[in-house]
Amino acid sequence: MCGICGLVTPDYAVDPAVLQRMNGELVHRGPDSAGQTLQGRAGLAMRRLAIIDLQGGSQPITNEDGSLWLVMNGEIYNYPELRADLVRLGHTFSTHSDVETLLHLYEQEGDKGCARLRGMFAFALWDSRRSRMILGRDRLGKKPLYYTVQDGTLYFSSELNSLTAGLKKKPDILPQAVDDYLSLQYIPEPGTIYAGVYAVPPGHYAVYEDGHLHLERYWELSYLPKRCGTESELIDELRGLVTEAVQIRLMSEVPLGAHLSGGLDSSIVVSLMARLSNAPVKTFSIGFDEGGFSELPYARAVAEKYHTDHTEFILKYDNLPQTIAAVTRHSGQPLADPAAIPLYLLALETRKHVTVALNGDGGDESMAGYTRYRMDGLANAYLRLPAWFTRGLIPGIAGNVRPRFGKPAGTTWQDGLKRLANLPQTSPEASILRWGSYFSAQQKCALWRPEISTKLNHLSAEAYLVGLYCAAPAEERLDRTLYIDMLGYLAGGLLVKADRMTMAASLEARSPLLDHVYFEWCAQLPVKYKIRGGQGKYLLRRAFSDILPQQQHSSRKQGFSVPVGAWFKDQLADWATQKLTSNNSRVQEWLNPFEVSKLLEEHRTGAADHGKRIYALVILEEWLSANQ
Repeated sequence: MCGICGLVTPDYAVDPAVLQRMNGELVHRGPDSAGQTLQGRAGLAMRRLAIIDLQGGSQPITNEDGSLWLVMNGEIYNYPELRADLVRLGHTFSTHSDVETLLHLYEQEGDKGCARLRGMFAFALWDSRRSRMILGRDRLGKKPLYYTVQDGTLYFSSELNSLTAGLKKKPDILPQAVDDYLSLQYIPEPGTIYAGVYAVPPGHYAVYEDGHLHLERYWELSYLPKRCGTESELIDELRGLVTEAVQIRLMSEVPLGAHLSGGLDSSIVVSLMARLSNAPVKTFSIGFDEGGFSELPYARAVAEKYHTDHTEFILKYDNLPQTIAAVTRHSGQPLADPAAIPLYLLALETRKHVTVALNGDGGDESMAGYTRYRMDGLANAYLRLPAWFTRGLIPGIAGNVRPRFGKPAGTTWQDGLKRLANLPQTSPEASILRWGSYFSAQQKCALWRPEISTKLNHLSAEAYLVGLYCAAPAEERLDRTLYIDMLGYLAGGLLVKADRMTMAASLEARSPLLDHVYFEWCAQLPVKYKIRGGQGKYLLRRAFSDILPQQQHSSRKQGFSVPVGAWFKDQLADWATQKLTSNNSRVQEWLNPFEVSKLLEEHRTGAADHGKRIYALVILEEWLSANQ
């Protein structure tokens, strides 16, 4: 695991100072060592977090004749099998690292060799004979890779802060990207907040040759055809796939543990780790003083059942402003998921004990775990009711209902009523906007300064989601929604949070339920095995019911809910007001000061719960202040 960066110039040698400056921004991703190579007009650099082949796994790495140079971030879990195949074909290895496998695989199979990799990875490979750079990224986007071309030079890096550190001119900020952020809470890939800066899409590689860059897709997730077999047969297959996905992620030469949230997915991962390990599994959980937001009792039940070496942390509020600033800095661009805060703090504490931590990420997007998946069908039926009811009566009632603080968002009848009122405003294909967006299109129109608002497409985020829905290789509504979330919410939001917050602490995170073999199997599972009886993850629950504590069998999905509403009503109220309304506030250059003040006042008086909206604006202010 590490951070990688580099550049390719049009016709002059790479300036080593530029490469060093970019690599210096990645120290947190790889504190163990640094490496770089200058190959004429190409330069590659990396920071290493040593996990496998501690002595011989340094990068950049080259082949026997020095014609190929490679840097890679991530882990290739099937590298022993690939290595054995390549040795039989006559390749000679000089290390025992997984990275070298990719180098010889390129020699053998060319660009498309990355399609044989099983793992999480982002790599850059310079082929000096052909004067071409290949940038590749894993299928689901677990590892990041950004690029831009400026004045004929290609720049790339694992993180945006590193990439922009090498540029002669910082790119312009895109107001449309900010508008999309207000809708989605993340900026959808392959775009970024910067003009002309992009992410290599998941399941793609980019080839830069003769001054031109083109993208090639090497993987597409299909939800067809559907699997056959009895429920018992499918359960056996599922158990085998998940067990294997966990087992191959136990490969490590450094201390390894797990993040145990208490939800179904991480509980399954920890249960299997305990069964596959000879020593007690080290588990780590974080919670809140507010009981309604904490799943610590569920985590504790799993820890006790499997006698793990368990450590719990309670999030403290002493340094929240500083923590929010750190979270924003490491994110690279605005990301309004409050769960980044506890994950960042948990990663810092976990790193004191282990270097690698497994988690349960991916279980919801593969097996339909979110409540909204089940609610979409009901919402469509609701919208067939008379307009006087759906567009008149319900919005009128919802507008006079005061919120209930102290409960996770979306869990009270007040929240439900307000969501019903907003349903007619959003396309049925844009599920996550229906149930999870912080700002509606109308709210955004009011929030922007008028002179900027008229230049924006406030329905851009909705159109992006609808486009994915229509392009999905699937027939069922649920499968199309899962496809959207895989390419949108997962790749652009959740995995950005997971990677940046763990790597900020120099901690490698591994996600068995994001294994692409498992994901492909789940995609072709009939939807009746995903949602049944008003509950998601039906088959996953059935498959592992015998190894989990009773509490996990029927516990509803809570997720990493964070009490931001209470924070901005109490201990962070004055701080947020100062940040968003002071004379030196940068958001006021973009947003209508009156509307921002109105939002803060309504929240302070309890007239509305704008906690997540305020959080999104605070994150935007933090980022703009640091980057303008």
